[in-house]
Amino acid sequence: MKYRFSLGLGLLLVAATSALAADAFAFADTSGKHLDVTAGGKPLVRFMYAYAPATKESLHDTYKPFLHVFDPGGDKFITKGPGGLFTHHRGIFIGWNKITFNGKSYDRWHMSGGEQVVQKILRQEAAADKATFTALVHWNDAAKEAFIVEERTFTVRRGLVGTVIDFSSKLSAPRGDVKLDGDPEHAGVHFRTAGELDTKKTLYHFPAASPYAHKDTDYPWVGETFTLGGTAYSVVEMSHPKNPAGTRWSAYRDYGRFGAFPVAEIRQGGSFTFSYRFLVAQGELPGAATIKALYEAFAVAAAPAAKVTTVPAEQPKPAAKKKTEKK
Repeated sequence: MKYRFSLGLGLLLVAATSALAADAFAFADTSGKHLDVTAGGKPLVRFMYAYAPATKESLHDTYKPFLHVFDPGGDKFITKGPGGLFTHHRGIFIGWNKITFNGKSYDRWHMSGGEQVVQKILRQEAAADKATFTALVHWNDAAKEAFIVEERTFTVRRGLVGTVIDFSSKLSAPRGDVKLDGDPEHAGVHFRTAGELDTKKTLYHFPAASPYAHKDTDYPWVGETFTLGGTAYSVVEMSHPKNPAGTRWSAYRDYGRFGAFPVAEIRQGGSFTFSYRFLVAQGELPGAATIKALYEAFAVAAAPAAKVTTVPAEQPKPAAKKKTEKK
Protein backbone atom coordinates (compact mmCIF):
# COMPACT_ATOMS: atom_id res chain seq x y z
CA MET A 1 0.00 0.00 0.00
CA LYS A 2 2.83 2.42 0.82
CA TYR A 3 4.49 1.74 -2.51
CA ARG A 4 1.27 2.34 -4.42
CA PHE A 5 0.81 5.64 -2.65
CA SER A 6 4.36 6.69 -3.38
CA LEU A 7 4.03 5.76 -7.03
CA GLY A 8 0.83 7.79 -7.31
CA LEU A 9 2.55 10.73 -5.66
CA GLY A 10 5.38 10.41 -8.15
CA LEU A 11 3.01 10.59 -11.08
CA LEU A 12 1.48 13.70 -9.56
CA LEU A 13 4.87 15.30 -9.03
CA VAL A 14 5.88 14.89 -12.67
CA ALA A 15 2.56 16.17 -13.95
CA ALA A 16 2.53 19.64 -15.47
CA THR A 17 1.46 22.40 -13.14
CA SER A 18 -1.30 23.32 -15.61
CA ALA A 19 -2.90 21.71 -18.63
CA LEU A 20 -4.21 25.02 -19.92
CA ALA A 21 -3.48 25.69 -23.58
CA ALA A 22 -1.44 28.76 -22.63
CA ASP A 23 0.92 26.54 -20.67
CA ALA A 24 1.20 23.81 -23.30
CA PHE A 25 4.57 22.56 -24.47
CA ALA A 26 6.01 23.51 -27.85
CA PHE A 27 9.21 23.37 -29.87
CA ALA A 28 11.21 26.25 -31.28
CA ASP A 29 13.88 25.18 -33.75
CA THR A 30 16.75 27.37 -34.93
CA SER A 31 17.71 25.43 -38.04
CA GLY A 32 21.13 23.87 -37.92
CA LYS A 33 21.85 25.12 -34.40
CA HIS A 34 19.49 24.13 -31.60
CA LEU A 35 16.02 22.95 -30.60
CA ASP A 36 14.19 24.57 -27.68
CA VAL A 37 11.45 23.01 -25.58
CA THR A 38 9.13 25.70 -24.24
CA ALA A 39 6.18 25.73 -21.86
CA GLY A 40 3.89 28.73 -21.55
CA GLY A 41 6.17 30.50 -24.01
CA LYS A 42 9.26 30.15 -21.79
CA PRO A 43 12.20 27.91 -22.72
CA LEU A 44 12.94 25.03 -20.37
CA VAL A 45 15.79 23.28 -22.21
CA ARG A 46 17.81 23.73 -25.40
CA PHE A 47 19.25 20.81 -27.35
CA MET A 48 22.52 21.92 -28.95
CA TYR A 49 22.84 19.87 -32.14
CA ALA A 50 24.97 22.05 -34.43
CA TYR A 51 27.95 20.50 -36.23
CA ALA A 52 30.28 23.00 -37.90
CA PRO A 53 33.61 21.39 -38.89
CA ALA A 54 34.70 24.20 -41.25
CA THR A 55 37.26 25.63 -38.82
CA LYS A 56 39.14 24.31 -35.82
CA GLU A 57 37.29 26.74 -33.58
CA SER A 58 33.80 25.93 -34.86
CA LEU A 59 34.51 22.20 -34.74
CA HIS A 60 35.63 22.52 -31.14
CA ASP A 61 32.38 24.26 -30.23
CA THR A 62 30.16 21.68 -31.96
CA TYR A 63 31.92 18.31 -31.61
CA LYS A 64 29.26 16.90 -29.29
CA PRO A 65 25.52 17.50 -28.83
CA PHE A 66 24.25 18.27 -25.35
CA LEU A 67 21.24 19.62 -23.48
CA HIS A 68 21.28 23.07 -21.90
CA VAL A 69 18.89 23.70 -18.99
CA PHE A 70 17.35 27.12 -18.34
CA ASP A 71 16.60 28.72 -14.99
CA PRO A 72 12.88 28.78 -14.02
CA GLY A 73 12.37 32.18 -15.66
CA GLY A 74 13.75 30.98 -18.97
CA ASP A 75 16.24 33.85 -18.95
CA LYS A 76 19.63 32.13 -18.65
CA PHE A 77 21.33 28.77 -18.72
CA ILE A 78 22.26 27.11 -15.45
CA THR A 79 24.39 24.63 -17.41
CA LYS A 80 27.75 25.07 -19.12
CA GLY A 81 28.58 25.15 -22.83
CA PRO A 82 31.93 25.19 -24.70
CA GLY A 83 34.92 26.95 -23.18
CA GLY A 84 35.77 27.57 -19.55
CA LEU A 85 37.12 24.99 -17.18
CA PHE A 86 37.10 21.60 -18.97
CA THR A 87 35.57 22.69 -22.26
CA HIS A 88 34.26 19.20 -23.04
CA HIS A 89 31.87 19.38 -20.04
CA ARG A 90 28.58 20.59 -21.50
CA GLY A 91 25.09 20.54 -19.98
CA ILE A 92 23.59 17.06 -19.83
CA PHE A 93 25.91 14.91 -21.94
CA ILE A 94 27.05 11.34 -22.53
CA GLY A 95 30.40 9.77 -23.43
CA TRP A 96 33.17 7.37 -22.47
CA ASN A 97 36.88 8.05 -22.65
CA LYS A 98 37.85 4.40 -23.18
CA ILE A 99 35.75 2.80 -25.89
CA THR A 100 37.14 -0.35 -27.48
CA PHE A 101 36.10 -1.18 -31.05
CA ASN A 102 37.86 -3.54 -33.47
CA GLY A 103 41.00 -3.61 -31.37
CA LYS A 104 41.32 0.17 -31.15
CA SER A 105 40.55 2.64 -28.36
CA TYR A 106 38.37 5.70 -28.85
CA ASP A 107 37.73 8.70 -26.61
CA ARG A 108 34.24 10.11 -26.98
CA TRP A 109 34.45 12.16 -23.78
CA HIS A 110 37.22 14.59 -24.67
CA MET A 111 36.27 14.05 -28.36
CA SER A 112 39.78 13.42 -29.64
CA GLY A 113 39.97 11.92 -33.14
CA GLY A 114 36.25 12.03 -33.90
CA GLU A 115 32.91 13.54 -32.98
CA GLN A 116 29.32 12.83 -32.01
CA VAL A 117 27.28 14.20 -34.90
CA VAL A 118 23.50 14.66 -34.98
CA GLN A 119 22.16 13.37 -38.30
CA LYS A 120 18.58 14.50 -37.81
CA ILE A 121 15.74 14.82 -35.33
CA LEU A 122 13.86 11.56 -35.76
CA ARG A 123 10.76 12.39 -33.74
CA GLN A 124 9.28 15.25 -31.78
CA GLU A 125 5.93 15.49 -30.03
CA ALA A 126 4.57 18.24 -27.82
CA ALA A 127 1.46 18.01 -25.66
CA ALA A 128 -0.18 19.89 -22.80
CA ASP A 129 1.93 18.20 -20.14
CA LYS A 130 5.21 17.21 -21.80
CA ALA A 131 7.45 17.30 -24.86
CA THR A 132 9.50 14.42 -26.28
CA PHE A 133 12.10 14.37 -29.03
CA THR A 134 14.65 11.90 -30.35
CA ALA A 135 17.90 12.68 -32.16
CA LEU A 136 19.87 10.28 -34.35
CA VAL A 137 23.53 10.67 -33.40
CA HIS A 138 26.57 9.07 -35.08
CA TRP A 139 29.63 8.46 -32.93
CA ASN A 140 32.28 8.71 -35.62
CA ASP A 141 35.84 7.50 -35.99
CA ALA A 142 38.61 9.60 -37.54
CA ALA A 143 37.34 8.65 -41.00
CA LYS A 144 33.92 10.06 -40.06
CA GLU A 145 32.27 6.65 -40.13
CA ALA A 146 29.89 5.70 -37.33
CA PHE A 147 31.05 2.87 -35.06
CA ILE A 148 28.20 3.62 -32.62
CA VAL A 149 24.74 4.76 -33.69
CA GLU A 150 22.68 6.44 -30.99
CA GLU A 151 19.04 7.36 -30.58
CA ARG A 152 19.04 10.00 -27.85
CA THR A 153 15.61 10.79 -26.40
CA PHE A 154 14.58 13.53 -24.00
CA THR A 155 11.17 13.88 -22.37
CA VAL A 156 10.64 17.18 -20.56
CA ARG A 157 7.92 18.00 -18.03
CA ARG A 158 7.23 20.78 -15.56
CA GLY A 159 6.73 19.14 -12.21
CA LEU A 160 5.42 20.59 -8.99
CA VAL A 161 8.95 20.96 -7.65
CA GLY A 162 10.94 21.75 -10.81
CA THR A 163 11.73 20.58 -14.33
CA VAL A 164 11.80 16.81 -14.87
CA ILE A 165 13.98 15.58 -17.73
CA ASP A 166 14.03 11.93 -18.76
CA PHE A 167 17.14 10.95 -20.72
CA SER A 168 17.30 7.77 -22.79
CA SER A 169 20.23 6.73 -24.97
CA LYS A 170 19.95 3.66 -27.18
CA LEU A 171 23.44 2.77 -28.39
CA SER A 172 23.83 0.32 -31.28
CA ALA A 173 26.98 -1.32 -32.62
CA PRO A 174 26.51 -1.83 -36.38
CA ARG A 175 30.12 -2.62 -37.38
CA GLY A 176 31.58 -4.68 -34.54
CA ASP A 177 31.63 -5.33 -30.80
CA VAL A 178 31.94 -2.25 -28.60
CA LYS A 179 33.02 -1.93 -24.97
CA LEU A 180 32.19 1.27 -23.08
CA ASP A 181 34.68 1.87 -20.29
CA GLY A 182 36.75 4.52 -18.57
CA ASP A 183 36.48 5.99 -15.07
CA PRO A 184 33.92 7.99 -13.09
CA GLU A 185 35.60 11.29 -13.94
CA HIS A 186 35.57 10.80 -17.70
CA ALA A 187 32.69 8.53 -18.68
CA GLY A 188 28.96 8.05 -18.39
CA VAL A 189 25.96 10.39 -18.28
CA HIS A 190 26.71 13.65 -16.48
CA PHE A 191 25.34 17.06 -15.58
CA ARG A 192 27.62 20.12 -15.72
CA THR A 193 26.62 23.35 -14.01
CA ALA A 194 27.39 26.77 -15.44
CA GLY A 195 31.00 27.78 -14.91
CA GLU A 196 30.12 30.88 -12.87
CA LEU A 197 28.99 28.91 -9.83
CA ASP A 198 30.33 29.61 -6.34
CA THR A 199 32.59 26.60 -5.85
CA LYS A 200 32.69 27.12 -2.08
CA LYS A 201 28.97 26.37 -1.79
CA THR A 202 28.73 23.15 -3.83
CA LEU A 203 27.06 20.31 -1.94
CA TYR A 204 26.31 16.69 -2.83
CA HIS A 205 23.45 14.57 -1.50
CA PHE A 206 23.33 10.78 -1.23
CA PRO A 207 20.66 8.22 -0.24
CA ALA A 208 23.04 6.57 2.20
CA ALA A 209 23.97 7.03 5.85
CA SER A 210 27.72 7.10 5.27
CA PRO A 211 28.43 7.73 1.59
CA TYR A 212 31.80 7.69 -0.12
CA ALA A 213 31.28 8.25 -3.84
CA HIS A 214 34.89 7.44 -4.71
CA LYS A 215 34.20 3.79 -3.85
CA ASP A 216 30.46 3.17 -3.55
CA THR A 217 28.40 1.66 -6.36
CA ASP A 218 24.79 1.53 -7.51
CA TYR A 219 23.26 4.54 -5.83
CA PRO A 220 19.69 4.84 -7.15
CA TRP A 221 20.22 8.60 -7.30
CA VAL A 222 22.64 11.37 -6.41
CA GLY A 223 21.87 15.07 -5.92
CA GLU A 224 23.79 18.31 -6.07
CA THR A 225 23.14 21.86 -4.86
CA PHE A 226 25.08 24.71 -6.45
CA THR A 227 24.91 28.50 -6.35
CA LEU A 228 24.86 30.89 -9.32
CA GLY A 229 24.71 34.65 -8.77
CA GLY A 230 23.57 34.15 -5.21
CA THR A 231 20.73 31.80 -6.19
CA ALA A 232 20.80 28.13 -5.20
CA TYR A 233 19.74 25.36 -7.57
CA SER A 234 19.48 21.63 -6.99
CA VAL A 235 19.74 18.73 -9.41
CA VAL A 236 19.00 15.06 -8.82
CA GLU A 237 20.14 12.40 -11.30
CA MET A 238 18.31 9.07 -11.00
CA SER A 239 19.58 5.83 -12.51
CA HIS A 240 17.08 3.29 -13.81
CA PRO A 241 17.49 -0.21 -12.29
CA LYS A 242 17.97 -1.66 -15.80
CA ASN A 243 21.22 0.28 -16.18
CA PRO A 244 24.37 -1.84 -15.69
CA ALA A 245 25.08 -3.10 -12.18
CA GLY A 246 28.27 -1.84 -10.59
CA THR A 247 27.67 1.75 -11.68
CA ARG A 248 29.95 4.22 -9.92
CA TRP A 249 29.29 7.92 -9.47
CA SER A 250 31.47 10.97 -9.78
CA ALA A 251 29.86 13.33 -7.27
CA TYR A 252 32.45 15.37 -5.42
CA ARG A 253 33.92 18.10 -7.68
CA ASP A 254 33.39 21.68 -6.50
CA TYR A 255 32.92 22.94 -10.08
CA GLY A 256 29.68 20.98 -10.30
CA ARG A 257 30.13 18.22 -12.84
CA PHE A 258 28.61 14.97 -11.58
CA GLY A 259 27.05 11.83 -12.96
CA ALA A 260 26.82 8.07 -13.30
CA PHE A 261 29.54 5.88 -14.80
CA PRO A 262 28.35 2.48 -16.06
CA VAL A 263 30.45 -0.07 -17.97
CA ALA A 264 28.80 -2.04 -20.78
CA GLU A 265 29.54 -4.24 -23.78
CA ILE A 266 27.46 -4.18 -26.95
CA ARG A 267 27.77 -7.01 -29.45
CA GLN A 268 27.80 -6.33 -33.17
CA GLY A 269 24.25 -5.87 -34.37
CA GLY A 270 23.00 -5.39 -30.82
CA SER A 271 22.13 -2.40 -28.68
CA PHE A 272 21.83 -1.22 -25.09
CA THR A 273 19.60 1.53 -23.71
CA PHE A 274 20.71 3.70 -20.79
CA SER A 275 17.98 5.53 -18.88
CA TYR A 276 18.22 8.40 -16.40
CA ARG A 277 15.90 11.00 -14.89
CA PHE A 278 16.95 14.50 -13.89
CA LEU A 279 15.04 16.74 -11.50
CA VAL A 280 16.15 20.37 -11.70
CA ALA A 281 14.78 22.79 -9.10
CA GLN A 282 15.53 26.24 -7.77
CA GLY A 283 16.50 26.30 -4.11
CA GLU A 284 17.46 23.57 -1.71
CA LEU A 285 17.28 19.88 -2.50
CA PRO A 286 13.66 18.66 -2.57
CA GLY A 287 12.71 16.43 0.35
CA ALA A 288 13.55 12.74 0.52
CA ALA A 289 9.90 11.75 0.08
CA THR A 290 9.64 13.79 -3.13
CA ILE A 291 12.79 12.25 -4.58
CA LYS A 292 11.68 8.76 -3.59
CA ALA A 293 8.30 9.22 -5.26
CA LEU A 294 9.82 10.58 -8.47
CA TYR A 295 12.32 7.74 -8.56
CA GLU A 296 9.65 5.08 -8.07
CA ALA A 297 7.45 6.57 -10.81
CA PHE A 298 10.48 6.50 -13.13
CA ALA A 299 11.85 3.07 -12.18
CA VAL A 300 8.45 1.41 -11.57
CA ALA A 301 10.12 -0.14 -8.56
CA ALA A 302 10.41 0.64 -4.88
CA ALA A 303 13.30 2.85 -3.86
CA PRO A 304 15.29 1.77 -0.81
CA ALA A 305 14.42 3.67 2.33
CA ALA A 306 17.35 5.82 3.39
CA LYS A 307 18.23 9.13 4.96
CA VAL A 308 19.65 11.83 2.72
CA THR A 309 23.22 12.62 3.69
CA THR A 310 24.68 15.95 2.55
CA VAL A 311 28.42 16.48 2.23
CA PRO A 312 30.55 19.31 0.84
CA ALA A 313 32.31 18.97 -2.49
CA GLU A 314 35.67 17.18 -2.50
CA GLN A 315 34.56 15.25 0.56
CA PRO A 316 37.09 13.12 2.46
CA LYS A 317 36.52 9.54 3.48
CA PRO A 318 33.48 8.88 5.70
CA ALA A 319 35.44 8.50 8.93
CA ALA A 320 36.81 12.02 8.66
CA LYS A 321 34.12 14.05 6.91
CA LYS A 322 31.66 16.45 8.46
CA LYS A 323 28.12 15.68 7.43
CA THR A 324 24.56 16.69 8.05
CA GLU A 325 21.57 14.44 7.65
CA LYS A 326 17.92 15.10 7.08
CA LYS A 327 15.12 12.66 6.66
